[in-house]
Amino acid sequence: MADDIDELARSIHDRRAILFVGAGVSMVVGLPSWQELIDHMVEDLGLEEEAMAGVSLDHPILAEYYRIRHGSIGPLRSWMDREWKVSEERVRDSRVHQLIVELDFPLIYTTNYDRNLELAFETQGKAFAKIANERDLTFAGSHRTQIIKFHGDFDDDASLVITESDYFSRLNFDSPLDVKFRADAMSRTLLFIGYSMQDLNIRLLLHRIWESWSRSPYEQNRPRSWVFLPRAGPAQEAVLNRWGISVVTSRDKDPTSALTSFLERLAERVRELGAPEPED
Repeated sequence: MADDIDELARSIHDRRAILFVGAGVSMVVGLPSWQELIDHMVEDLGLEEEAMAGVSLDHPILAEYYRIRHGSIGPLRSWMDREWKVSEERVRDSRVHQLIVELDFPLIYTTNYDRNLELAFETQGKAFAKIANERDLTFAGSHRTQIIKFHGDFDDDASLVITESDYFSRLNFDSPLDVKFRADAMSRTLLFIGYSMQDLNIRLLLHRIWESWSRSPYEQNRPRSWVFLPRAGPAQEAVLNRWGISVVTSRDKDPTSALTSFLERLAERVRELGAPEPED
């Protein structure tokens, strides 16, 4: 694991960092993988023969077909809400979730639909504001951690980004949450955890931010950003580095242990910096 995380720790200590949380963090507490969602839709839609024949069926295409067949994704959302739910005790006991709360990011973006991050804050008695749509933006405030549900929330079907059409619409990056993220990301350090960094929406968003800075005469002032990946190849690392994103990896073969160790080391560095200065 790389040792050069002092700059990242300083940004977190000074509350100038944004945490971006992916599906890998939810899988830490036992949530299903995307493949299990795909398998459920294949069975529900009667597409087993196509799947057996090797037809490419990823979850946005299947969800799009599901909406066409059923008229809405309501039943699918209900299934996901039931199946993608873990006990309060499991979230409370998750060291990864404890560390996320302890690191005290002012802004946490997540593409996860579940409410495990919210539950982690609740079980530790830490105030937060959930933002999943335009309405939530008007009530968020800045005195508590904002948890921005970037791809929607189970409490609001209209907010979910799950079908192919949803993903295509978001590629314009002109929704209120996209505008908010681009503004937040231009002035702060980003830390990505729980991502393989293969998601096209996320990669395009990072590319757009890089483009904005590359056109600016102040590019040298761009905040450095980070991603924790249990494994990373030279090609992936080179592309991410070009976008101003430093890659931290681990020799630990277990993804959960690797992420936990990274966050433990990061929290230790932040604690060593002492109490942060009070905000104006």
